[in-house]
Amino acid sequence: MSRALTAEGVEELLGDPGDPGNPYSFAAAVARDETDAHPDELCRTLVSAGFHLNYLPREWGGAFDSFDRGLTMVRAAARRDVNVMPGTMFGIIAATCLRLHGTAEQRERVARILTGGGSVGFALTEAAHGSELLAGEMRLDEDGRLRGEKWMVGNGMRCDAFYVVARTGERGPGAFSAFLLDSGADGVVREPAPRTGGMRGVDTARVRFEGVPVPEDALVGKVGEGLEVAVLAQQAVRLMSMAGSLGCADTALRLTLGFAAGRRVAGTPLTGAPHSRRELAVASAALLAADAVALAAARGVHVVPGVFSVWAPAAKHVVAEACDELTRRCAGVLATRSVLREGAPGSGMFQKVQRDTAVVRVIDASPLANLRSFAAQIPTLAGRSEEPDPDTLHRIFALDAELPPYDPARLDLVVRGSDPVLTGLRPITGAVRAELTDPRTAALVGRVADAVAALGTEAAAARLRGADPNALADVAERYAWVHAAAACVHLWWANRHLPLYGGEPGASGWLRAVLSFLLARSGGVDPRRGGPDLLPALDAADALRRGNRLITALPVPLAPETSRPSDPMENS
Repeated sequence: MSRALTAEGVEELLGDPGDPGNPYSFAAAVARDETDAHPDELCRTLVSAGFHLNYLPREWGGAFDSFDRGLTMVRAAARRDVNVMPGTMFGIIAATCLRLHGTAEQRERVARILTGGGSVGFALTEAAHGSELLAGEMRLDEDGRLRGEKWMVGNGMRCDAFYVVARTGERGPGAFSAFLLDSGADGVVREPAPRTGGMRGVDTARVRFEGVPVPEDALVGKVGEGLEVAVLAQQAVRLMSMAGSLGCADTALRLTLGFAAGRRVAGTPLTGAPHSRRELAVASAALLAADAVALAAARGVHVVPGVFSVWAPAAKHVVAEACDELTRRCAGVLATRSVLREGAPGSGMFQKVQRDTAVVRVIDASPLANLRSFAAQIPTLAGRSEEPDPDTLHRIFALDAELPPYDPARLDLVVRGSDPVLTGLRPITGAVRAELTDPRTAALVGRVADAVAALGTEAAAARLRGADPNALADVAERYAWVHAAAACVHLWWANRHLPLYGGEPGASGWLRAVLSFLLARSGGVDPRRGGPDLLPALDAADALRRGNRLITALPVPLAPETSRPSDPMENS
């Protein structure tokens, strides 16, 4: 199999997850989950096929092409068991850090570890301080020894090396430096971290550095830049964590739709019953919205990486929250079966997905920490009006347009100009509304434009003396949802010639559904109030399920299905 693995290649390799005899099936994932077992065999199979090479640059011996293709490929694996992500891809953040400020020798060393299927643990957070990174206590003493403890280090029990951020100064972001250390160095003590409710069996560790000697060549970059580089690298991590959310959401919705289609109450399938149909429409709109937002971000980082200090956490928030809502809506439709560990749907897989979704939601930052990471930029950013070059928007959103190479050196801690997704909406709003044949969708596009225009006033009000202390975080959240809605408008406009979500070229039903969902969430309104506006999303998602294709903008054929066991209570 080619080293440049694709989503179709992953499907061919891993087969039908619904086949209980398949070692890479839902049944196998649930069995591992019951015993807190790591997916060793699944990870070995993927690594042998080159799955882990798809986030590593080609100059390192990897096969990275673009984030949007990588996102879809990872979804194909994660829909079976999201635990494959830490098992094969947790090195992405250390790799990004080394690309940003490592020496040639350090890069060569890490490339050798990662291309060989090993891992590098990223040791940043501490149990006493969580996301409050400036409060970190672990430090390099004057005697050149490292003392302290890091918490929830991914692959910490089995990694070959650690990228460690430790205090070398007294205060501020410049008080931290980064070091690349052997995992087996004298004084390194590794213990399993507390077990998690979801993503059970994933390797996370408490790592104590008890006077570990730090050689001079272990310093990565300059003294004082460790925290800055770590924060920059997390922008890429947030992009790939979205693949985990989307993989879980695809499985949750696919299982629920399949069950609802076969389950009859008083002779009517659940998919036709008014209440369950509405819940499934909300869930479907949530997945289509999350998919569109993730794809746009995964392409945007190639074109405008300088805005990703805002775009990455905003997209992460929308995708994680939308997928969380999807699982809750699906659980409502499944009712009692959402808590049963045996029988349809998925023989416990739905419950695993629920637990896993909750962990992916917080895996690189809590929702509040994620919002706070960009909230301070919103008052300035929302007031800017510079319009982007139309070609820039085309390269981001046209799914068949060639992307420039990804350059992590162009990532930044703050956005220096405007947000092209927002400022690029006003010039096209009139043309978009004129071309839409559905007046309801056109009206929703107008509401998105109005919401974008109002962000500046809302952000300014949040900074006034006496404002609610939660106001700025609330504006950041609204910004995320409005930004997502604007991205969906751009996606439709740039791809009118393509059959998105299995529809005809130019069809706008999916756009009506996702805008209804995103505008409701931006205003703190229950999306169910969108009613009929959401139904096209359900029709699209169910058609893709029945066609055995991934629920994404440009659908991917899935592994052929084998026969499914029936539920003895199906028609009860």
